[in-house]
Amino acid sequence: MARIVVTMQHVRAAKLGGVGVLCAPGIRAWCEQHGVDLRQLVEEGLPIEQAEQIDNAFAQRACAIARAEAEAASNG
Repeated sequence: MARIVVTMQHVRAAKLGGVGVLCAPGIRAWCEQHGVDLRQLVEEGLPIEQAEQIDNAFAQRACAIARAEAEAASNG
């Protein structure tokens, strides 16, 4: 399987109970709180292994979305 990367698209889609971190200041604050390099997230994405280390339901949801997308792409 190809390398899975969590992108800004996955982060924006990771709403929990209809609530997510969608605004730029909210994403910036979330990144600072969890030690995520915002520039890397925007430009390259985060390796899923790095994102999975974040002990946060929001991060886990973003990882699940990225995995599902990668699996769908590999299945054609």
